[in-house]
Amino acid sequence: MLKKIKKYSSPKTDGKTRKIILGDNLDVLSALRADYKSKVKCVYIDPPYNNGEKYTHYDDSTHDLWLSDLKKRLKSLRDFLRDDGSIWISIDDGEVHYLKVAADEVFGRKNFITTVVWQQRTTRENRKHFSNNHEYILVYAKERKKFVASINKLPPTDDVLSRYKNPDNDPKGPWQSVSVNVQAGHAVKSQFYKLVSPAGVVHAPPNGRCWAYNESKMLGLIEEGRIWFGKDGAGVPRLKKYLSESRPGLTPETLWFADTVGTNKEAKKHLLKLFPGKDVFDTPKPERLIQQIFEIATNEGDLILDSYLGAGASVAVAHKMKRQYIGIDKGQHIIDYVIERQKMVMNGTGYGVLERVSDKTEGFEFFKFSG
Repeated sequence: MLKKIKKYSSPKTDGKTRKIILGDNLDVLSALRADYKSKVKCVYIDPPYNNGEKYTHYDDSTHDLWLSDLKKRLKSLRDFLRDDGSIWISIDDGEVHYLKVAADEVFGRKNFITTVVWQQRTTRENRKHFSNNHEYILVYAKERKKFVASINKLPPTDDVLSRYKNPDNDPKGPWQSVSVNVQAGHAVKSQFYKLVSPAGVVHAPPNGRCWAYNESKMLGLIEEGRIWFGKDGAGVPRLKKYLSESRPGLTPETLWFADTVGTNKEAKKHLLKLFPGKDVFDTPKPERLIQQIFEIATNEGDLILDSYLGAGASVAVAHKMKRQYIGIDKGQHIIDYVIERQKMVMNGTGYGVLERVSDKTEGFEFFKFSG
């Protein structure tokens, strides 16, 4: 059962799900299943990588045991996902291929979305062979079609926004123009005609191409001010695409560079800033990395689940982005680091992405599992 520990919980909450839970994740997931089955939009986990290192709260020293234990947890986590939900799994190249086979069995190969390659460091390692500068994030959906339909584009860069201008002071605001002639391979007769510009210049489609619209539709667009003939009114016609009517975001790519989403070194510096003089995790995940995942896979108010909470980046970012969350881990670090980090987030001293939280009543609850 789960017991609320008031000592580590916020004094005020607004009734939304913001839970941090101390306990073995398999036990805790079993206790949560009845209340949260099919309610989670995004699961993010950063499990131990079975790389020979010794952890104080996980024994990941043997491959078969590691993979078997992780597969059990993947099966349990799948039950929590909404039909349009997804799971994002951080992993290194030592186990990524074995993990993919296991995840294929749990989620189905048809629900595999992609493998994100993350540039985790920008400096060269002092190794005898190859300097390892990347890790992976495996992405699976509960139901591929529904998840793909729900994916968000990433916020547009300054470069993308700079393409939208308003040289004619259009009341609809900034716009960019696109061609209104297309390949004529499947054209019909009504797409071939001559068009007279405001300056009296006659335009016809280039050889092998046709107008994108029939003449009636094109004239209607001209009347609405949606066709641009250049500043002198004599140019080749182009269609205005208004910023206010479009989603000029960026389609997510699979190669995530350090300058966009950060590095392990950046994340460690962040932790040392939060906890000066303390021993911190060696390879924590940067908040910018987690933020990008949540921007793609969730919207404000959605529920996020992390069953390997580690240093608590996922719940810190979720809180800042106004997502609901459940974070699970075992070990004293969840009290020493995660709880304290969340308090800093609420007080506006958490640094990282989206530093301040405006409403201090958006508190969290701390629970401890007791079998």
